[in-house]
Amino acid sequence: MNIVIALLIFGLIILIHEFGHFVLAKANGIFVTEFSLGMGRRLISLVPTKEGYRLRLLMSGKEYEKIESQGSKTVYSLKLLPFGGSCMMLGEDENVNDNRAFNKKGVWGRISVVFAGAFFNFILAFALAIAVIGILGYDSPIIARVSKNSAAYEAGLEEGDKIVKINNKRISVSREASAYFLFSPLTEDEVTISFERDGKVQTTTLTPKYKENYILGFTYMPDSSPATIESLYEGYPMDGAGLVPGDIITGFDGTDINTGEELTNYLEEHPLDNNQIELRYSRDGKEQVVLITPEYVGEGYELGYAMRYGYEDASILEVIKYSLVEIKYNIWVALKSFGMLLTGQAGANDIAGPVGIVNIIGDTYEASKASGGLVVFINLASLTIMLSANVGVINLLPIPALDGGRLVFLFLELVRGKPIPAEKEGMVHFIGIMALMFLMIFVIFNDIRKILPF
Repeated sequence: MNIVIALLIFGLIILIHEFGHFVLAKANGIFVTEFSLGMGRRLISLVPTKEGYRLRLLMSGKEYEKIESQGSKTVYSLKLLPFGGSCMMLGEDENVNDNRAFNKKGVWGRISVVFAGAFFNFILAFALAIAVIGILGYDSPIIARVSKNSAAYEAGLEEGDKIVKINNKRISVSREASAYFLFSPLTEDEVTISFERDGKVQTTTLTPKYKENYILGFTYMPDSSPATIESLYEGYPMDGAGLVPGDIITGFDGTDINTGEELTNYLEEHPLDNNQIELRYSRDGKEQVVLITPEYVGEGYELGYAMRYGYEDASILEVIKYSLVEIKYNIWVALKSFGMLLTGQAGANDIAGPVGIVNIIGDTYEASKASGGLVVFINLASLTIMLSANVGVINLLPIPALDGGRLVFLFLELVRGKPIPAEKEGMVHFIGIMALMFLMIFVIFNDIRKILPF
């Protein structure tokens, strides 16, 4: 089932991308010889005949060439390998003396056809974002908690403040506020934050504080309800001490804990270190005590505030606004992530190819299905938004063989007033295809390596 869902998602993203090329090709009077989903051998094809379209199974290359040579109508195909797709146009890779050929159209027309694939991916992401935000709402970048004696506390930030800028970077959703420091890690340098309080925008400067970080490895709801353990991180101290989700924390080093809020306040006033703590908890009405030593997980700078990750209902106009924000956010994350790969800040383990993405889709489905169909839809749609936006961004990068590489040659043609010789452009794209094939092999091998149990 997981593979079927993944193929449906991949297929939708590819179909929409190629449909973008198809629509603009038709709009510019370009003859599309074949529109296909997948790669390799043709499984099912709709072929034009004198009597209209007819279904053809396992059509050979020679049969296709015979139909193509007649040049009457487009062939529609579903191919063997469920990756990729194509919108093959007359005169796309060679000079053809036909007014319907790609090479015979004006440069702006050709630019629109090439750009349309990525643009339609953004349209798909926008349409899905409207559905998700219309149902779920949006995550306003509001501060949920400020730790005492932290940089945020000393700078005057308070719970309920809405962050609008971080170092002149406009912030629209909570995820953006968190992702900013993933791509620009904190150092000793000051951080300027603009925030909205009582309808007025204020600006303050924070000096990050350096600290060693220790954790117990659990999550809980930091509100007025009992401090019930929601989840445990496998292999960390709480898990190793035998606690389980559902246990209620009632005491820390002799201090009574009645609510999640009290636990949060205690941990803020008594940060974890390498000293052993006495933890008191309740399970099935029976209180137990265990000694646990927090685990060191590194050191670094912090600001001392946490963002709220709840969702607010959106009006119709806000649904449209935050759907556009969603696209902007995913494009920004994709570009920043690609930049980290180029600069060596991210490595092979941070890349997910087809196998890895199928695994992620499967995990998302398995984690969501118990909560019902609506949750499954929201989570898979959110994942599709991210994937579709990423496909759009990657295709627009100036890499040979991708749409972005072809756009480079078209813009060079605009500057020069004449096209780059076809044989030279073809050679560049051929090298790009070979490089992409080797990269794909590496990425698939890396995906398999990461999911193997050894």
